This record gives sequence, structure tokens and C-alpha cells, in this order.
Amino acid sequence: MPAYNSIFNNDPSPPRLIGNFPLLPIRTKTRGPAYALPPVSLPAHESPDPDDESYDILDEVLALFRANTFFRNFEIQGPADRLLVYGIWFVSDCLGKIKPKASFREAQKDVMNLALDTHFAIPGDPAWPLNQMYEAPRDRQDAEQLKLYMSQVRQELAVRLLARVYADDETTPSKWWLSFVKRKFMGKGL
Repeated sequence: MPAYNSIFNNDPSPPRLIGNFPLLPIRTKTRGPAYALPPVSLPAHESPDPDDESYDILDEVLALFRANTFFRNFEIQGPADRLLVYGIWFVSDCLGKIKPKASFREAQKDVMNLALDTHFAIPGDPAWPLNQMYEAPRDRQDAEQLKLYMSQVRQELAVRLLARVYADDETTPSKWWLSFVKRKFMGKGL
């Protein structure tokens, strides 16, 4: 059985690419270069339906995270899959920062520190886990734009993940999310 790929690979309007990393629109309040999708009137721990215009790649990352972490192989079928892979690795790192007995405030501090950290690798850097599957940005300006976009994605993913992990109780994290801490998607991580 193959891993789950992104539905955004079939999008009729191709996304802007830096290297071969897509800059897809996201639903966010965080400042950055991403085109912002319309907000939704759902609780923070819920995602809109995939048919909705506000459904974005970050909703898909969180929806497919638990299923895809079981796979050691992943066939990239389009640019959106590259962002999906990065999102899954980042969610895995965030879950590793949440302690089993941490309250929402403690976890928020640790996860947001990870999301706001500006010293992270981008495609083309020696520390990037899969440089053979990702192209480096053409120039310094593209690299800066990609870093800003990835930072915006990291911050929005952290907020949405925390809302899901603490959806039932703000004093303890969901064991159903934390049970995936030791799993490594494709045997790699950021």
C-alpha cells in the first residue's frame, strides 16, 4: 500500500515554485509571503472539508500525518508532496517537544520557540534531509523568500497542531497524538 499523496498535486493552477518547493496558499493570520485563504468559522481543532475553498495544505498535513508516519518510502508525485513531506517532518519535531504531562501553556512555549527559530535548514543547505529530491533556490533573494514562507508555514502548523493535541483537555496532551513521537516518516527528520 503506498503512502497518501497530496490532493494539491492535481490543482489546475500551478503554484509558484522556488527550486521545486511550492509556495501554496494557506489559511493564516501569520505575516509572510503566502497568499492567505479566507478564514473559517470552525473551532481551532477542526479543519474544513477538502472541497472547501479554505482547505489548505496544512490541514492536509495534519490529516495525513498519523497515516503517513508508518511509511518508510514515499513517492513524490508533484510539488505539493514536497511541502507535505516537510510539514510531516515539522509536526514530528513539534510532537517531540511536547512533554507527556505538559499543560497547554508549557507546550505552547516549547513548540512556538521551535516554530519561531530562524536557524533552520532549507533545500540546498547541507543539513537538509533530502537534498537529492529538492532543488536549491536559484539565488539569495529566492532563498530568503523560501525561508520566510517556510517560517510562516512552521508558525501556522504549530498553532493548529497545539489546538488538536489539546482539543479535549488543556492540562494534558492527547495520548493519541503523542504516541507518534518516536515514529520517523521515511526514517528521517528535521
